[in-house]
Amino acid sequence: MVLNILIVLSFAFVLIFKSKRYLHMLQQNLYNENNRYLKWVFKNIRLFWDIDIFIMAVSLIGALVTYDLEKFSLLMGMTLIVLNFILGFSYRKKINTDQNKKPLVITKRVKRLIITISILYLIPVVLGILNIDNYQLVWWMMFMLSVMVFLNPFIVFLANIINHPYERGVYHYYKNKAQNKLENMPGLKIIGITGSYGKTSSKNILSDILNVRYNALPTPRNLNTYNGLIMTVNNHMDKFTDIFIAEMGAYVKGEIKGLCDLVKPKYGILTTIGTAHLESFGSEENIISGKFELIESLPSDGFAVLNGDDPKQVNYKLKNKVKTIWIGIDNKDVSVRACNIKCSSKGTSFDVVFDDSDEKHRFETKLLGKHNVYNILAGIACGREFGIEISELQAAVKMVKPVEHRLELKKLGSFYQIDDAYNSNPVGAKSACEVLGMMDGVKVVVTPGMIELGDKEKYYNKEFGKQIAKVADYVVLVGEKRTKPIYEGILSEGFDKDNIIVYNDVRDAYTFINSLTNGKEEVFALFENDLPDTYNE
Repeated sequence: MVLNILIVLSFAFVLIFKSKRYLHMLQQNLYNENNRYLKWVFKNIRLFWDIDIFIMAVSLIGALVTYDLEKFSLLMGMTLIVLNFILGFSYRKKINTDQNKKPLVITKRVKRLIITISILYLIPVVLGILNIDNYQLVWWMMFMLSVMVFLNPFIVFLANIINHPYERGVYHYYKNKAQNKLENMPGLKIIGITGSYGKTSSKNILSDILNVRYNALPTPRNLNTYNGLIMTVNNHMDKFTDIFIAEMGAYVKGEIKGLCDLVKPKYGILTTIGTAHLESFGSEENIISGKFELIESLPSDGFAVLNGDDPKQVNYKLKNKVKTIWIGIDNKDVSVRACNIKCSSKGTSFDVVFDDSDEKHRFETKLLGKHNVYNILAGIACGREFGIEISELQAAVKMVKPVEHRLELKKLGSFYQIDDAYNSNPVGAKSACEVLGMMDGVKVVVTPGMIELGDKEKYYNKEFGKQIAKVADYVVLVGEKRTKPIYEGILSEGFDKDNIIVYNDVRDAYTFINSLTNGKEEVFALFENDLPDTYNE
C-alpha cells in the first residue's frame, strides 16, 4: 500500500514538470492554431525518451511477473520511483535552462487545461484504488499511467481538444463584448499595422509619435492575434482613447482579413513584405496577398502607408481605391522620404523631405538602423495626416523609446550590446549587420541563425554568414548543427576561421566578449536572434 502511494507520487512529480513544459509549448504555439503545436511536438518529441521507455518497461514487468513475487515487486517499485524522480528532475532542469523569451503564463485557460489534464491522469489512479486488493491489476494501472506519462505531449493536446468547445464559447463572448465596445466609440480612429517584419517596432514608434497630441492605445507587447486584439479592447481601451493601433500578425492567408473584420481599421500601415512564416503561408504570393488584406479592407475615406522601397509593395495591384501615402529612402518618387542618414553609438539622425515642399527637416532618434527610419517615416506620415505639426513630430521622434530586443543599444559592463535578439529574418539580419558596420571599434556577432524560412532556410542563413563576414571581427555561433550554413557563408568570404567560435549556450558568449575588452577600443556585440522558445538542438 505504502509502495503504491510512493509510486503514484513519483509519477505526479514527473507530470508536474513534463506537463508544464508541454503546456508552455502549447501556449507558445497559440494552442495548436494551424497545427503549430503538433508540428513542434513531432520535431522535438525525443526529449528524455530513453528514460520514458525504461519506466514503461519496468511497469510492464511489474504487471506481468511481480503479482506473486513480493520481494521482486518491491525492487521493481523502488526502481520505478527512482526512474520517475530522475525523469522529473531532468524536465525541471530543462525548464530552468531553456532560453525562453516568455515564460508560461498561468491564465484562466491554462488553469482549465491543468484541471482537464489532471482528470485524465486520475483515471488509472482511481482504477487502481478501486481494485487495490488485486495486486496484478494495480500494476497494470501503473503501466497504463507510465504509458500516459510517455504520451504526455498528446495528453496535453487531448485536453486542449476536450476544452475546445468551452474555449470557443468564451472566445465568442469576449469577441462580441469587444465589437460592441468598438461600435459604441464612433470617434475612435483605428490603425492596423502588418507586414512580415517590424510590426511591433512600427506600432510602438507610431504610438510614441501620436501621443504628443492624442491618447493612442497600441496593442501591448506582441498581442497581434484575435485573442490579443480582443483582450486589448476589453481590458485596456476606455472612453479617453482617441486612436487604437492594432498590430496584426498572421501565419496563413486569410488571418489578416479576419482581424480586420474584427476591429475594422480605417487606416493601415504595411511595413515590409518578406519571407517570414513562408512554411505556413506556402508561397511568397500568399504572403504578399495575405499582408495586403489589411490595405484592401480599408474604406475609401481612410489611408494606407506603404513602403516605396519594397518592390513587392510597389508592384502589387491594389483592389480598392484607398488613399495611398508612399514612404521611402532610396526611392525619390514618394510622399515622405528620408535622406542624409547617419548612425552612431548615440542613435540615428536624418533629414525628411515631403513631396509638397523641397525643405529638409532634421530628425534625431535614439533608435538604430535603416529599417527603424522606415518605421519612423510611417509614424511621421500618419501624424501629419492627423494634423500634427512638424516641430511636434521632431520632438516626438527624439523621444521615441527603443524597443526591447530590437536593435536596442545597451552598455553591459565593458562592452556595448546591440540587442536584436527578439526574432530574426533576412531583411532584419541584413539591417542589423549594416548597423554594426557603422560602429567604430571591435565588432562581434552572436547568433544561432534564422528559423521558420521553409526550404530556403539554409540559403538565407548562408547569405547571412556572408553579410556577417563583411562587418564582424569575431563571430560567435550558437549551436553547431543549425549554424553550419552560416559557418559556410562566413568562410566563403575569406573570413579568418580562428575568429569563429561555436557554443551551445548563448551565455558563454558573454565571457568571450568580455575577454576582448582591453580599454583601448570599444567593443560592439550584435546579438542577432536569441535561441527561439520552441527550438532544441
